Amino acid sequence: MPDRRPIIAIPSRFAATTSALRYSAVVTARALADAVYRAGGEPFLMHPVGADEAAGRLASVDGLLLPGGGDLAPSAYGDDTAHESVYDVDAEQDAFDLAAARHALRAGLPTLAICRGLQVVNVALGGRLRQHMEPDHRHLVHPVRVRPDSLLGRVTGAEKVEASCYHHQCASSLGEGLVATAHAEDGTVEAAERAAGAGWFLGVQWHPEDTAATDPVNQSVFDGLVTAARSA
Repeated sequence: MPDRRPIIAIPSRFAATTSALRYSAVVTARALADAVYRAGGEPFLMHPVGADEAAGRLASVDGLLLPGGGDLAPSAYGDDTAHESVYDVDAEQDAFDLAAARHALRAGLPTLAICRGLQVVNVALGGRLRQHMEPDHRHLVHPVRVRPDSLLGRVTGAEKVEASCYHHQCASSLGEGLVATAHAEDGTVEAAERAAGAGWFLGVQWHPEDTAATDPVNQSVFDGLVTAARSA
């Protein structure tokens, strides 16, 4: 009998419209689910409501993937005014993602945080975000330098990763216990990990799912999460 696939929770995203449905929807990028499945995991798409129940609902999973999405409300990290470029803020989504991140970090649940996901973890740990970058990193594929002694370096076996980016925000200061382990040429923090603490955590500012189907280095990020979930 084959081994059970580790269950990887992926909080879904709210969408006002989708081509296949008549109503607003909760969705997950297929590229994300495919990357987890290729890695040997079972993608579990979570309804992102009920922040007060997040910890209990995550008790039955083996790992967490915090995906990209719209912007966090600037008030979550202490900014009183939102830049005009801030988009798709959803208070219920923010509350759920922050609760899920805090539980995962506290419980040592293997966690991969992508783009907005890394920003969520950073804010959950007291860090701050730059509300808008000039130039931004939308529709951009560029190399990022990886610290060789980092978890990212060990997982990918690479000192440079070709990163597919779609973000206009980034960390301006890292939260407590986070260390930067990859940078873009312009100095943007492109990956962060925990300096110490229980569990497996990796956050990347780019979207490894964009190229994971054809790039083993980017697929290895998902492989690392599933391997950690299997042995947790």
